[in-house]
Amino acid sequence: MPAVLADQFRRAWWVLAALLGLVALLLAGPLSVLASGQVDLATPWYAAQPGRAGLAPDPATERGAVVQVYGARAVRWRGAFAIHPWIAVKPEGATAYTTYQVIGWRAMRGGRALVVTEGAEPDRHWYGAAPQLLVEHRGPAAQALIERIDAAVQRYPWPDAYRAWPGPNSNTFVAWVAREVPGLGLDLPPTAIGKDWLGPATLVARAPSGTGWQLSLWGLAGATVAREEGLELQLLGLGVGVDVNDARLRLPGWGW
Repeated sequence: MPAVLADQFRRAWWVLAALLGLVALLLAGPLSVLASGQVDLATPWYAAQPGRAGLAPDPATERGAVVQVYGARAVRWRGAFAIHPWIAVKPEGATAYTTYQVIGWRAMRGGRALVVTEGAEPDRHWYGAAPQLLVEHRGPAAQALIERIDAAVQRYPWPDAYRAWPGPNSNTFVAWVAREVPGLGLDLPPTAIGKDWLGPATLVARAPSGTGWQLSLWGLAGATVAREEGLELQLLGLGVGVDVNDARLRLPGWGW
């Protein structure tokens, strides 16, 4: 083999080895989550206990407006990698919540992926996984957001589409709404796989929190720099970085 070709081969090999090593490092997070037992691999989705997390104010006693965004581990092994998020709102004086989310199995059965549910239990477990409250607004600030959130939901470009990876999926939807309503101030964790899918023709957009910017190559690779998210690098949907504002790491699988 000529010396030039041999040198090019060695360089290509080292580049490939570096990429494989990086992917292995990123996968260490989800694999450690699986090993920790945080994800229920035994209970079938249809047998999971619904339950409630007790994070939503009772609309019978809370008369003010409420806006909440939740995220819960995805079903079975997927939960080691990603969360499923949803938005819950209750206007001032209302006696029930409305939730907005994208559900994959509905699209797979030929239905509409975007689901708006009136009278929902906003903090209900997602097929056995307890939700985490990602952001909350109450009172006049929440009331000002609700109409903007509903209008953004109606404009969502992919209401009938769902693709678990790299998107569009449930995280794509919530991130898209957050970009349209920057006052929501939503800082999605790196486990929100799909949040970086900006669409087939968009490479640069505001960060979901509205406090910075992100570059994304169709959700396959990219970077986010923002006050709320900090610096996050993303490869194949897995994100890693540092959140200086909150003094914490952003890790694949574990989230924050």
